Amino acid sequence: MTGVQPYSRAFGYDPHFKIFHELMRYKVREILLVSSPYDAYIMEEDGSLASRIINEYFGHNLSQPPRITRVATSEEAMALLAEREFDLVVTMPHLGGMDGCTFSSQVKKQNRKIPIVLLSHTNRDVMIDPHGDSFSCIDNSYVWCCDSDVLLAIVKNVEDQQNVDFDTEKAMVRVILLVEDSPVYRSRLLPLLYKELVKQTQSVLGEGLNEQHRLLKMRARPKILTAATYEEALDIFYRYKPYVFAVMSDARFPRSGELQDDSGYRLLQEIREEKKDLPLLMLSTDPKNEAVVDEIPAVFVDKNAPDIEEQVHDFFLRYLGFGDFVFRLPDLTQVGRVSSLYEFEKKLREIPLESIRYHAEHNHFFNWVMARAEVALAARLHKHHFSQITDDEQLREDILSKVHALRKLRQQGVVTQFKRERFDPRITDFVRIGRGSMGGKARGIAFMSSILHHVEKNKTTLSAYTVKIPQTCVIANVGFDDFIHQNHLKPIDGEPDESIANRFLNADLPEWLLKDLKAYLKEVSFPISVRSSSMLEDAQFRPYAGLYSTFMLANTHPSFELRLSQLMDAVKLVYASTWFEAPRAFSHSIGQTQEDSMGVIIQQVVGCRQGDFYYPAISGVVQSYNYYPVGKMAAEEGIAHLALGFGKTVVEGESSLRVSPKYPEYLPQFSTVEDILKNSQRCFYALDCRQDSSLNRANSNLVRRQLSDAVTEYPVRLLCSTYNSQENRIRDTDIPGHKVLTFAPILKYDVYPLPELLAELVAVAREGMGCEVEVEFAVDLHQEPKKSELYFLQVRPIVTGMEKQQTRILPAERKRAIITSVRSLGHGVYEAIGDVVYVKPECFDRAATRKIAEEIGQFNRRLHKEQRSYLLIGPGRWGTADPWLGIPVQWHDISGVTAIIEVQDSSVNAEPSQGSHFFQNITSLDIPYLMVNSKQVAGADNDDKDNEHIDWEVLKQQELVIEGTYIRHVRFTQRFTLKVDGTTSEAIGFLEEET
Repeated sequence: MTGVQPYSRAFGYDPHFKIFHELMRYKVREILLVSSPYDAYIMEEDGSLASRIINEYFGHNLSQPPRITRVATSEEAMALLAEREFDLVVTMPHLGGMDGCTFSSQVKKQNRKIPIVLLSHTNRDVMIDPHGDSFSCIDNSYVWCCDSDVLLAIVKNVEDQQNVDFDTEKAMVRVILLVEDSPVYRSRLLPLLYKELVKQTQSVLGEGLNEQHRLLKMRARPKILTAATYEEALDIFYRYKPYVFAVMSDARFPRSGELQDDSGYRLLQEIREEKKDLPLLMLSTDPKNEAVVDEIPAVFVDKNAPDIEEQVHDFFLRYLGFGDFVFRLPDLTQVGRVSSLYEFEKKLREIPLESIRYHAEHNHFFNWVMARAEVALAARLHKHHFSQITDDEQLREDILSKVHALRKLRQQGVVTQFKRERFDPRITDFVRIGRGSMGGKARGIAFMSSILHHVEKNKTTLSAYTVKIPQTCVIANVGFDDFIHQNHLKPIDGEPDESIANRFLNADLPEWLLKDLKAYLKEVSFPISVRSSSMLEDAQFRPYAGLYSTFMLANTHPSFELRLSQLMDAVKLVYASTWFEAPRAFSHSIGQTQEDSMGVIIQQVVGCRQGDFYYPAISGVVQSYNYYPVGKMAAEEGIAHLALGFGKTVVEGESSLRVSPKYPEYLPQFSTVEDILKNSQRCFYALDCRQDSSLNRANSNLVRRQLSDAVTEYPVRLLCSTYNSQENRIRDTDIPGHKVLTFAPILKYDVYPLPELLAELVAVAREGMGCEVEVEFAVDLHQEPKKSELYFLQVRPIVTGMEKQQTRILPAERKRAIITSVRSLGHGVYEAIGDVVYVKPECFDRAATRKIAEEIGQFNRRLHKEQRSYLLIGPGRWGTADPWLGIPVQWHDISGVTAIIEVQDSSVNAEPSQGSHFFQNITSLDIPYLMVNSKQVAGADNDDKDNEHIDWEVLKQQELVIEGTYIRHVRFTQRFTLKVDGTTSEAIGFLEEET
């Protein structure tokens, strides 16, 4: 669709973390180790070197450990280098017939760019003359200290050297400069620094992130560069001056070609003059230097100190922004401490202004945020941005707005792991409680949440208005699994749903889940829905639509314990519905033998409070494919079903308005005034917000309200027109008179561009899922249209049936047809139908549809035991929740059906039911669904395919199997065939000629 970013480009990675995908491009994956057998034996004496470095990687929670290939001689190494590519060569000094430096020179002649590191067991073997030829051939030298930590440090340092130019320029990645000329101390210090750096970086990346993003942000950790001389150190400093994070220097190292005791002092002093706030550390074996560094000033650490690791750790925490942020006054009095950006934002609101000014001017905010790899925010918190802000309160608000905006942006379109102490519903779109799968429905919501944040800005209606998901929390399926295991619950064959629900209610939730639910509920004050998200739900072409429980909770009672109890019961009842009869019957129908597991979605309810009730202005479903196109509508243009209040009206098959997003003013249901009065929605569902201590299991706490009882409420006043009985006219204005729900401001006057938004939304969903889709949505309308919000609630695949072979209906077959329809769904030839179960037309009573549904269920169970499928025929919508529109069967009442006919006559004349959950499951199972207008008389010219009919007399002539009060079951005496042509929507059922 024009202007909407294609899925293939959009979903490759999260846009908020795009920058991290581009960092650390160079990775050491293949290492060539050249060592004599004896050297190799020494290194591997305590175990396999490859295994140890892999363990080091996993121990530091790093990814992709490199592979080590070892050869014993320089000849073998040169041959291997000619055949394969290596990212790093590690050579020992003695190779038998050739020393390591000479070997390195030969390698560099072939490939100047390949990094080569000299590794020895003694300091003497790695001492290289800086003026010799070998110096330029060895990139660095180290001493093996019987610890694979040094190999890990070598690999990371090589990667840092290769990546530093790109990563600093692209993402302002920080640089730590280590100046050390001794291979022995370099081999001790570098592993220590990397271990501390990785540990500290990982410790500050957990806030609000999932595992994927935590690993991505590790790529933005500071780089460590090493220098061995004064000149080399200054060159690195000035080259990366804007990005230098800290300098750690030895005291005595070469300057001007000679070893000088004050090289470290001079180096740090010059750097201090260039960058006043830069953390500096002198590492020396001479305790006298401790007094010297105070003049710089810098921090001193004795390289031989037994607690050197603790001292380096303290330097990272106090000076490099890792660990807690300690708020201080200018006199260094501590006035606050925080450990996360969440706490940081809260504390900023109460910290004294002089403390904020002090930290801002000394770049402390910048350092602390940068340590968390929040590159964009750190750049905005650099002291240069505050130089023009003279008002301290304005400074506070400026910093607050930047931190809050970043935290909110980071969460959008991302599934973050729930943390009790840091959950903030103001910035979080989607959190997950527990590890494991979220289930099909939640996956769809998460997928679309990510997709919506990739829509190109300022090019579509979708990007010009607020389109988002409600605040969502998902309990992963580990909650269900632990609940079942902890309470020793097992399915019992034939157990009634009510008994299953009571067993689950009497069981205890796992302690960890209960604690998380408490922490979650304490932070949310809005109404919430508790919905299913089973592992099988909304799977491709197996949607399990509407088969599990959903509950709406007002969440208004003053007692927190009572509100928590309601939430716990709702979660348990959703868990219980996993074992209910309807989903089990559906699983049996599709041959699904895998035991289901259940995730639970706890979601903010869309809408506004209207007195004692809460509901969205508009809700419904939009499909990318229209099964019943009428007039100028085309199947590929899709169809939407709109309703006032909760979408229960649509998904349970009650009266709603069918709208083509492309032709919103073309409403066949509303062709005349009489049609509008007859077909418009008169009732709607709302959440009862009056204080109530009970959880209503029958209606999910929703109440069915009359439109006439809500005429003073804003959504009703906005969306209704007024009927003038004297003029027999409907006026699209809010004047005294009978209110009729027409949605005219939306569909005719473009007060809010809902049709456009739905068309773009469903196009994005269809492209993302790669098939036709149905999207559930809700709209919160505001008096200022731009502030109105469209909420995405759910996406599921739908089946068009067009993938099958061509089905041709022959003229001779039309002549023999006893059933014809031009409004059919499905595609193919169905020859295995031997039984027909139908509602006797002469006995149908709209007031008895619930009894009819029960009787059909009895017939279905008997046929199911006999493993006989059947054709089902009856008036009105099948599976509707409104018993006056059809027969309110549940899935388990008709689980053995092969084809369904929806009869329209003078007794019931309902609109097509394609927006319902029932309809979704029918289409996913490839069950043909025919609509037949039985007012057509039998015996007419059947060559005219526009003539829909059922020959009731022929049905009566078939073998009677059993007859009930309302239902008759007959068996065909001849072979019966049903043909459905999905390309034309025509279907016929006919008896084969006897041979």
